[in-house]
Amino acid sequence: MSTSTDDAAQTGDLERSLARIGAALDRFLRFEHPDPLQSGAAWRERLQQPVPRTGVGLDQVERELAETVIPNGSVIPKPGFTGFITTGGTTASTLASTAASVASPQRYGLTAFNFLEELSLEWLAQMFGLDGFEGVYSSGGSTANLLALGAARQWAFERVGRDPGAEGVDRPAAIFATAEAHHTVQRAAGVLGLGRRAVRIVATDAAGRMDAQDLRRSLEAEVRAGVLPVAIVATAGTTNTGAIDPLGQVLDVARAHDVWLHVDGAYGLPGILDDRKAHLYEGHAAADSVIVDPHKWLGAAVGVAATFVKDRSLLERAFTQTPADYLEGNVEPGGEQTRIEHSMDDFGIPYYDYGVELSAPPRGVVVWALVREIGVEGLRDRVRRHNDMAARVADAAREHPNLELLVEPTLSICCFRYVAPGTLDLDELNRRLHRRLVRENRNLPTTTRVNGKLALRPCFIGARTGLAEADSLVDDVLRIGDRLVSESLALAEPTTDRRHT
Repeated sequence: MSTSTDDAAQTGDLERSLARIGAALDRFLRFEHPDPLQSGAAWRERLQQPVPRTGVGLDQVERELAETVIPNGSVIPKPGFTGFITTGGTTASTLASTAASVASPQRYGLTAFNFLEELSLEWLAQMFGLDGFEGVYSSGGSTANLLALGAARQWAFERVGRDPGAEGVDRPAAIFATAEAHHTVQRAAGVLGLGRRAVRIVATDAAGRMDAQDLRRSLEAEVRAGVLPVAIVATAGTTNTGAIDPLGQVLDVARAHDVWLHVDGAYGLPGILDDRKAHLYEGHAAADSVIVDPHKWLGAAVGVAATFVKDRSLLERAFTQTPADYLEGNVEPGGEQTRIEHSMDDFGIPYYDYGVELSAPPRGVVVWALVREIGVEGLRDRVRRHNDMAARVADAAREHPNLELLVEPTLSICCFRYVAPGTLDLDELNRRLHRRLVRENRNLPTTTRVNGKLALRPCFIGARTGLAEADSLVDDVLRIGDRLVSESLALAEPTTDRRHT
């Protein structure tokens, strides 16, 4: 179906087109295709073309998407992919983001999409025990941490008589975090004008959790040196091991020294839904800011994070933009437009002043769809299943003589490795084992280092991932590890020179 304009692009008949692409995506989700690099370079050759002078039409674009692009997509959505802490979006996420891209390209205006932006933030706050918090969505944990620390900077400098959002910073300042905190904290410090070196590294215990006593010592030393404390960053679920900092103890230090406490729960905050783990989060609701990424454990496609603060006006003072006549000037306070009769009579909640994005898609509709589909109980079941999977791998690592558990799992990450008597370099053995795992394209964890040792690090998080993947991963690690040891022994065996027999 063509539109009434003279534009060459198709702008309707979505039912037919989406059905065609949907069928291709369903084929992709059967995961029967090889990895793109294993399938040869034919797809690259087909795609590598000069810019078209004339278009090929939507039918051909759909055909190329279905036959060439989609089948050669990422391994991230696979049930056995346990590397990054992101996953392929669920069907509800896909439908909601597609609906938003057509029906509400921006999150502004008095539309159902703008309404769901705020409602879904309220739902997240209720789910995770963040009573009294207000939120804003952004593209991911990097930006979410930036926004939270921007609010912390605003709060800290305002208390010494300066508006850093308007005037910049005028003295050295510090953020306190462990080496296990996500490295986006350093980037946020740089972007906010504090400097990456303003992040002071606090010691951790053997499980990777913040040492509250070292935090106290470090903070007091900086204050004596005339440095302004901006924030303490505690992590509720580190990306390395899933460790949760002792939030109650850290909170005590923050309150004793009147310092902003930020909790990075980008990955791990949904773990609070597992009643067996909820006690580990005690103190989080008394923090000043908290983040969570729905594109991790909740099943959204990448591009959805939420920052929560007690007072959203801090975000506004930190990130507000100068009003523009073409935008804010369209709505005059106190004028005729105060009679709301059209969705564009008001921009709705001014999320553009609470962060760094002006143009932004509606993200709340995605979160709304995910929670609406399966509810808190469905999400709780998922979190419990994934935590059980990490525990299942840990049990296997304790019991099998050729496996070693490197740290007790807290949430859905389990760090373990293959061991063999007489192996001098276990790091190298496990590095080679990991590369073979990846090339088999079935179970795909990443690696990390735990107390100086190279670890295989599966993070169970996807909606498509179940207990079978935990068992399959352990089986593959043992099979490949045994083979590597056998190959090494065969290479080490002396050869017989038959000429002297």
